[in-house]
Amino acid sequence: MDITTKSTEAPPPVSQPMDAEHKRAARGATRPGDRIFLGLSRGSGILLLAIMAAIAVFLTYRASLAIGKNHGNFLTTFEWSTNLDPPVFGIAVLAFGTVVSSVIAMVIAVPIAVAIALFLTHYAPRRLSGPIAYVIDLLAAVPSIVYGLWGALVLVPHLDGLFSWLNDYLGWTGVFEWQGGAPRSMLTVGILLAIMILPIITNVSREVFRQVPRMHEEAALALGATRWEVVRMAVLPFGRSGVISASMLGLGRALGETMAVATVLSPSFTIQASLLDPGGGTFAQNIASKFSEANDFGRDALIASGLVLFVITLLVNGAARAIIARRKEYSGANA
Repeated sequence: MDITTKSTEAPPPVSQPMDAEHKRAARGATRPGDRIFLGLSRGSGILLLAIMAAIAVFLTYRASLAIGKNHGNFLTTFEWSTNLDPPVFGIAVLAFGTVVSSVIAMVIAVPIAVAIALFLTHYAPRRLSGPIAYVIDLLAAVPSIVYGLWGALVLVPHLDGLFSWLNDYLGWTGVFEWQGGAPRSMLTVGILLAIMILPIITNVSREVFRQVPRMHEEAALALGATRWEVVRMAVLPFGRSGVISASMLGLGRALGETMAVATVLSPSFTIQASLLDPGGGTFAQNIASKFSEANDFGRDALIASGLVLFVITLLVNGAARAIIARRKEYSGANA
């Protein structure tokens, strides 16, 4: 006797035609406000690119006018004499001073800033971390000219002891050899720039470390990790891309700082082998100090040096983006 069993499976769902509202939702434009916001966002991005392109075109045009009449090598000449006939100028000293002072500032500021951020987020009690964070926020808002005056009146007179110690113990290297005189050198500039960019890097790093998922830290503690091992295995990998971004923000300020550098540096168009000897200069400092007394051609020459600084800034930011893109697995957005 054949027994026929009925299938208990439900029949396949019948696809219903999409109404007009669902079709608009599928296209991503459900409300007029969404379309307006999309247009404003897209327009803002295009406007930013247009402004950057306009700046690049202006700098390139004015720089070409000066470089075309320059009787020296723009990249290797150790002189800035735009008022001579024929004019001779170059950026070798300025490029060296800008890079060296910024590197010194980053070497000093980044480790200290990351340490302060870790202390405020994972070690300090709440009643202590709050006031310290507030003071750091205030330091980030101090104008650069105030830092420059403090550097000239307080920092420079108190660097004799440090320079003497470096000369006694590291002078044999030539890099830290000191011949005496006022400590208005590239190392002084680097120290002052480190103090100026320290609050920026600290604040951004602190906010990044606060975003570390609590479950990551609790899991490491549950496995028997110490507090430092939690920081090393959970906090630092998570915040690595954020720390790089914070460092690039600080580096951007160090590269473009003007008045503070002009206040503490004794500029000259020579490259000193020792970081403790006076001399050297930076792009921003040279532009700030010579722009008011320069003629039309001299201003075009200063704009040419500004174009080089513009390119260096773009390259630095591009390198930072490339480093972050290679470490997407550590990004907070992907955690």
